[in-house]
Amino acid sequence: MRRRGFLAAGAAAGLGALALTGCGGGEDAGAAGGDGKPRRGGRLRAAFAGGGAAETLDPHLSNLFADAARAKALYDKLADCGADMSAKPRLAASWEPGPRLDRWKVTLREATFHDGKPVTAEDVLYSYRRIADPQKTYRAKASLEPIDLKASRALDARTVEFRLKRPTAEFPNVLAAFGAYVIPRDTERFDRPVGSGPFRFVSFAPGRSCTVRRYDDYWDGAPYLDELEFVIANEESARINALLGGQIEYAHELNPATARAHENRGQIAIVRLRNSAMQAFAMKTDRAPFDDPRVRQAFFLIADRQELVDGALSGAGEIGNDLFGKGYQYYAADLPQRAQDLDRARHLLKQAGAEDLRVTLDTSEVAAGFTEAAGIFRDQAAKAGVTVKVRSGSKDTYWSDVLNSGTLCCYRSGAMPIESHISQRLLTDSSTNATHWRHRDFDAQYQQAQSTRDPRARAGVYERMQRRLHAEGGFLVWGFADWIVGTAKKVAGVRSGAPANTLDWARFDKVWLR
Repeated sequence: MRRRGFLAAGAAAGLGALALTGCGGGEDAGAAGGDGKPRRGGRLRAAFAGGGAAETLDPHLSNLFADAARAKALYDKLADCGADMSAKPRLAASWEPGPRLDRWKVTLREATFHDGKPVTAEDVLYSYRRIADPQKTYRAKASLEPIDLKASRALDARTVEFRLKRPTAEFPNVLAAFGAYVIPRDTERFDRPVGSGPFRFVSFAPGRSCTVRRYDDYWDGAPYLDELEFVIANEESARINALLGGQIEYAHELNPATARAHENRGQIAIVRLRNSAMQAFAMKTDRAPFDDPRVRQAFFLIADRQELVDGALSGAGEIGNDLFGKGYQYYAADLPQRAQDLDRARHLLKQAGAEDLRVTLDTSEVAAGFTEAAGIFRDQAAKAGVTVKVRSGSKDTYWSDVLNSGTLCCYRSGAMPIESHISQRLLTDSSTNATHWRHRDFDAQYQQAQSTRDPRARAGVYERMQRRLHAEGGFLVWGFADWIVGTAKKVAGVRSGAPANTLDWARFDKVWLR
């Protein structure tokens, strides 16, 4: 269980890897759910894939699921994401925008750090300024970009006035950004970290384990568990065998075949976190042949989405409709589901002068299902007269390579608000614009949405933007993958339904042992 294995991420590393923002609100999962009254006491051992000796408890450096789970236990954010990716208050008791949406007043709830000191506005500003340090590479830096941190100030001990660079109607999403944890002012060392989360630090051996203990004065109520240990087990087989053998009580990131084999046998409980990862092919819209929208539309129609979900995800997911964020706030659910239509695809290709088209599809073993999806789509394209050459790249450099090179690639993303997906990946100046979708009128629509106070009117702008992406965008979104967790039968309170990295994911303060 202590062997070092591959690094596991919930989304494209370098492209919002674990994605980023999290929000929660699922239902108790079957046998792992909340049947019976919660009980206090006991020690739970949770196994995750890890990052070896380089692991850290600095929450602003979180990258892997193991990092994120430890950070959630030890620290807290001002907000986190619900199951639909809308922001839910955490350390922030409330937030209130100014009349032009370029100033927001955030009021903190009464909460304390593990050393008994109160969480203050100065702690928040220190944390955010640390994250935004231009000399550092903290994960939440891009998410905090709208804030003018030099002009932001503490109005009193529990009130922060954030001044923004522009109107930002979705500012609560910034507060919920992945890795935007609040730490005590002037903290720079994390060998014995002090946070305001539900558990306080006991011990940490990088690449091996981390033990934390219940914090009785936690603002959201003391956890039920006495202790929680994060154990590193890089290989999925090690995690499931440890769970079956009683060495752990929680195994993160199981594959679909394992879940099917054990789901109804009564030994363990299987928890499915729906819509946790968008699965797609990214077409570069500024390069031939995908600079012609008719070719992109043809590729939309070539895909047999159910075959891709069944083959590449082993059925552990649901089909997509060429848009990010199925089930999330603002998702354009009324658009008709696109289905395979090879005759129409051939007609569009002929119109575009692209008969006998030959393209290269970049893929890699960097993410589960990528190579399988590439092979399946190659065979589907052949039925429309398109020759797809599959090219497999390095796991180490795949994401940096495909951002700028090639024309078609396998792509995935973890959960984040739809607004964040647009701002980080679809604006002209977005740094991770894998499809090279660059349209100033589209940028202007985004700014219109961010300047619109009324939520219903703002939703209308997002719907119009998504209609355009559905018609001619560069993401062929064929599916949304489940993330799968296994627990011992004696574990209760583990939540299902919400995607990974949302509020209720890895929320061990609400878990108990029967």
